[in-house]
Amino acid sequence: MAKVAIKSETITSFGGIFHVMDTFSKIGLGKLIESTLGQRGNTGKAFQYSDILSSVFYSYLCGADCLEDINTLAPQFSMAPCTVHPSSDTVGRGLKELKTDNEIYRGESSGKEYKFNTAEKLNQLLVKMINHLGLIKEGSAVDMDFDHQFIPAHKYDAKYSYKGDYGYFPGWATVGGIFVGGENRDGNANVKFHQADTLNRIMTRMKGILKVTINRFRADCGSFSKEIIQTVEKHCNLFYIRANNCADRYEELRNHADWKGVEIGYEKCDVASFDFNDFIEGKTYRLVAQRTPKKDSDGKIEKDMFGIVYVYRCIITNDRESSEKDVVTFYNKRGQSEKNFDVQNNDFGWAHLPFSFLEENTVFMLVTAMLKNFYLYLLGTLTDKIKPLSKTCRLKNFMLHFICVPAKWIKTGRSHILNLYTTKKYYSDIFKE
Repeated sequence: MAKVAIKSETITSFGGIFHVMDTFSKIGLGKLIESTLGQRGNTGKAFQYSDILSSVFYSYLCGADCLEDINTLAPQFSMAPCTVHPSSDTVGRGLKELKTDNEIYRGESSGKEYKFNTAEKLNQLLVKMINHLGLIKEGSAVDMDFDHQFIPAHKYDAKYSYKGDYGYFPGWATVGGIFVGGENRDGNANVKFHQADTLNRIMTRMKGILKVTINRFRADCGSFSKEIIQTVEKHCNLFYIRANNCADRYEELRNHADWKGVEIGYEKCDVASFDFNDFIEGKTYRLVAQRTPKKDSDGKIEKDMFGIVYVYRCIITNDRESSEKDVVTFYNKRGQSEKNFDVQNNDFGWAHLPFSFLEENTVFMLVTAMLKNFYLYLLGTLTDKIKPLSKTCRLKNFMLHFICVPAKWIKTGRSHILNLYTTKKYYSDIFKE
């Protein structure tokens, strides 16, 4: 084995984070956070909410798995001149201070109570930050996705879900990879329960702060209800929602003769359109149905006494112009939005919620949703300069090609200089800015 010399110099292996810190400061995110959330403490000497949120941002961008990792990383961030960063205990206290009281809803038939947390001020900050970063152009038309993400969490107040574990069941709205709103709820709450209220708040906030038009809305069958569709239709031009199948509709689909053969996603299937007037008297929507042959474990098409056995999937929409293939193709793209949850779980801490109560973990999830949006902004500024990076790359790739570079701060004369120890030429261009 080669000889090893241990040097006690103050060198960090996360030199790229100093550019992130400089960017955070230059674009004025700290001022936006403080103007929205207010001052923390009465003396002005306490760490402000901009310090709390930025510490969360920097730590997870350096690969933190949980809030406690801040204690390892904060001393390295504090190597930058004239900076001091809070410990994980201070960050935890600061995040808890941002919690809001839960709203309690009672089921009409069961009488059971369910906790919801709307976190209005943090949701406003989330949308204001999107506007500030220019991630969504003001006045533009956007396509919005909505979904509930069950988050397993064995916390003090976590409820048992039909998903087979204890946890929370928040609902999140996204535009592409950008989180535009979210509200937390008990894990045992039905996804349709008061979802219309959640969507109304999110869409009203988007239109009020971002001044956008919600052109198209997509959601799974968890949004298939009269109240939800009425709410969505008030706020968007077109909607596409997966419809539940029932016995009556199955008979109608099975007996229908006018099916068109198409190929969607390299799979051959049949499509057809029907009128749907089950929800609102005097109002008819379009039901786009897709059928594919059912196959057994050996890949053979199943048959019964009536012929081929089909699997039917339906989408309810107010889009009368698009072809059935275009409707199904557009709806199927919502699978890309579901990847956002995988990113949050594995890159930005949702798999390790830090607190014991729903309202506190709501704060953490919204702050890390803001972090995801800030991360997308960073990628937008760096991908042209760092060829291995793309605007959709995962955090690990971002760390390998940018964050992880040995660095040391030195003082020469009256100036502080950051030395980076690397052969990669793009760092000189990036840190000049």
